Amino acid sequence: MQPHTEPQTDPTPASVPASPDVTGYCDGSASAPLHAAVATAMDVAQRQCWGNPSSIHTHGSMAAEAMERARLQVAALVGVSPDWVTFTSGGTEANHLALEGLLADRPAGRLLISAVEHPAMALPARRLGQAGWKLETIPVDGEGLLDLQALEVQLRQGADLVSVIGGQSEVGTLQPLAAISDICHHHAVPFHSDAVQLAGKVPLAMGRQGPDLLSLSAHKFMGPKGVGALVADPALPLSPRLLGGSQEAGRRAGTQPVPLIVGMGVACAVSLDTASEAMERVGQLRDRLLEDCLKRPGMTLTGPRLQRLPHHISLLVGTPQGEPLDGRALVRGLNREGFSVSSGSACAAGQSGDSPVLTAMGIPSPWRRSGLRISLGPWVSETRVLQLPSTLDRVRRESGLVRATDLRASS
Repeated sequence: MQPHTEPQTDPTPASVPASPDVTGYCDGSASAPLHAAVATAMDVAQRQCWGNPSSIHTHGSMAAEAMERARLQVAALVGVSPDWVTFTSGGTEANHLALEGLLADRPAGRLLISAVEHPAMALPARRLGQAGWKLETIPVDGEGLLDLQALEVQLRQGADLVSVIGGQSEVGTLQPLAAISDICHHHAVPFHSDAVQLAGKVPLAMGRQGPDLLSLSAHKFMGPKGVGALVADPALPLSPRLLGGSQEAGRRAGTQPVPLIVGMGVACAVSLDTASEAMERVGQLRDRLLEDCLKRPGMTLTGPRLQRLPHHISLLVGTPQGEPLDGRALVRGLNREGFSVSSGSACAAGQSGDSPVLTAMGIPSPWRRSGLRISLGPWVSETRVLQLPSTLDRVRRESGLVRATDLRASS
């Protein structure tokens, strides 16, 4: 009998395209490139930690130990103990687990969410409303900042949970999580925040100085797709949404994807070590880029100038005469020029209609489809990125709605 041999295969088949240049990739709020240290750690985990982490033999123990190291790394990023961390498939599942895990098995009560939530929170909240819960939105101002006085008034009537997105993905608004936490804790109401856009960008705190529950997604801070975490106070009565095994301390059934979890852990460790310095550089580049954009006729900032994510720019783009331009058409035009940006949340791609976030902020209807989001990261080229405003001018001219003479003052 001939010994069995595996066929030799090319590990990089021709059907897999080469990775495009990332120096002009300005859509970090949608997804970030994989960090080299993360890729290396995941490769090692794929080869060495492939056992089931629930098994008690050597192969299972190796996987379990790698997973628990990652849990420690995630916990360290937000300053809590590892028993707060429940691994999920991403930010969407973490939001569902926070909301439904805390509320779905209770008698219908009262839920407060901000008016500018991501659909991954707004839609499951709406479903609870349809099931009999009293769902109320907390208003925001014209820059997307939560109305703290309105929250205080609403909480006088009691609530079972407050959820406020920490960093608004579309317009970049940074919410005052510590102040919101103080108000919620004064009224003894649990506070959840979708912090998907915060990790790796700004320091995170939980408990007395922050939320009781926090949702994370690894691919937003140079980790892999397909893994995230709900970080929650173990004292909260959180029931699982996925039933089966007793993984994740009974909060989330299913065999854990150890290589992805290892990648998330390394991404957290890298963020903890380097994010402050890296984001300072990115923030300085963002400010130069924004200043140039705002000098050009027909570009207006949305969201606050100061209290915003350090890598984020959001604009309403129109003609110098005040006519809005289609944001998605501008995205396609910039893509042809080698720049990747977006016209809003990537999770809303393909949907028609006005932006709910811009609507909540009071932006006039004709302008709600003219948004352009630019979100940077440590991977971009400064020289390349600073060419974006003049490239956008060219794209606007090519739209046929803007004349070269209209933009002459900005060139």
